[in-house]
Amino acid sequence: MADRRPARGKVLVVEDEAYVRDSLGELLASRGYDVRLEAGLEPALRFLDRAPVDLLITDLRMPGGGGLELVREVRSRGGDVPVVILTGFGTVASAVECMKAGASDYILKPVDPDVLEVAIEKSLAARALRREVEYLRAGGAPGLPPDEAPTGVSPAWRRVMATVQAAARTGATVLLLGESGTGKEVLARLIHRMSPRAGGPYVRVNCAAIPIEMWESEFFGHRRGSFTGAQSDREGRFRLAHRGTIFMDEVGSMAPAAQAKFLRVLQDGEFDRLGDEQPTRVDVRVVAATNSDLDADVAAGRFRQDLFYRLNVMRIAVPPLRERSEDVRPLAERFVREICARLGKPAPPIAPGAMDELAAYAWPGNVRELRNVVERALILHGEGPLSDFDLPASRRAAGAEGEPAAAGPPSELNLRAALAAREKEILAEALRRSGGVRREAARLLGIDQRNLGYYVKKHNLDPDAP
Repeated sequence: MADRRPARGKVLVVEDEAYVRDSLGELLASRGYDVRLEAGLEPALRFLDRAPVDLLITDLRMPGGGGLELVREVRSRGGDVPVVILTGFGTVASAVECMKAGASDYILKPVDPDVLEVAIEKSLAARALRREVEYLRAGGAPGLPPDEAPTGVSPAWRRVMATVQAAARTGATVLLLGESGTGKEVLARLIHRMSPRAGGPYVRVNCAAIPIEMWESEFFGHRRGSFTGAQSDREGRFRLAHRGTIFMDEVGSMAPAAQAKFLRVLQDGEFDRLGDEQPTRVDVRVVAATNSDLDADVAAGRFRQDLFYRLNVMRIAVPPLRERSEDVRPLAERFVREICARLGKPAPPIAPGAMDELAAYAWPGNVRELRNVVERALILHGEGPLSDFDLPASRRAAGAEGEPAAAGPPSELNLRAALAAREKEILAEALRRSGGVRREAARLLGIDQRNLGYYVKKHNLDPDAP
């Protein structure tokens, strides 16, 4: 993000006394805020109609309408901007009335600068928390759950974690590359929690799930009445993530028009909210992820080269589970403990032979598939060690469906090539058994339908082939 953006938020000061107004403006600007000054209620409302702010500071008594009227008007429009009221004529009754109307704080003049800054920080923090709670209740991404903490002992995974830790301490944009199910979102949340922004919001958005016609409203928000159906103001994902982290999953799927708008935010730290006359500035750290080959997409003209350069600052390649087979055991054992705790049953050990079978499997769905396989086995498990794992893709249909067949020694001893060839055979068999129905093929493979699309494309398979 651009360094010139404000780091602490945009504040509108409404005060009829010029000396007090200018003094507050200088004080707040010296402490890192982007400040706008207005002399009364009406000009303040006109400004709010044109551009959003993070906080309002207003005098209680002004000609033509004071702070109480301003609070009521802002709340009647559905705005949640915090309002700090200043007054030289404070009474308990007026303070109570202001707080009931929706003011976030009430300070007596002359204003102590440190008291004012504490009130501002408290009000901004309360608003950020309120927005994050609303976002989570609406189905947004939570913080890092204990059962999703990164686990691994392989050298490849240790290298990933070392890079993640180094990246987290900086404010640099991070690009996570890897197949679906490898844990990119877990790493994104970890980067946020290990960063100086850990106290700010973490907002996740799946770029592939947002149609281009809704892109601006979803990411940048809109003003009430800015288009048909806009019945209230909406904060976009970038505003929700202000002073925190936004995780842009499936970033490679963005349409060219969306890429151009995203690039502007990365370059300048600002965007145009629908219905606002002035651009909105944000302080957001971007972590992006994709399972596509962005280098190839750039070469083919599907992804903007300038956007790729902006994203490709801290590049972290997350290896697939088949390339770190040492991690299968600790991951499987952890999943057994966690799932059994949720099911309310004792955690059985994994039989040695079953563990060898898990370690030898190619895991096209990666860690996500491993968890699903373990969970299914535990649900169906009776007594004794856990041994019956449903790995249909590790068997060949030699006669009756599901009957294991002997496999001869591979003619190609290059491990990567052999695994790729086996992966293609497994996918082709799943498509054959499902009659080309992707949802059924994904179920047979233990992966989701989106992951199946990736593998079909990777191996140039026709999903409609018999």
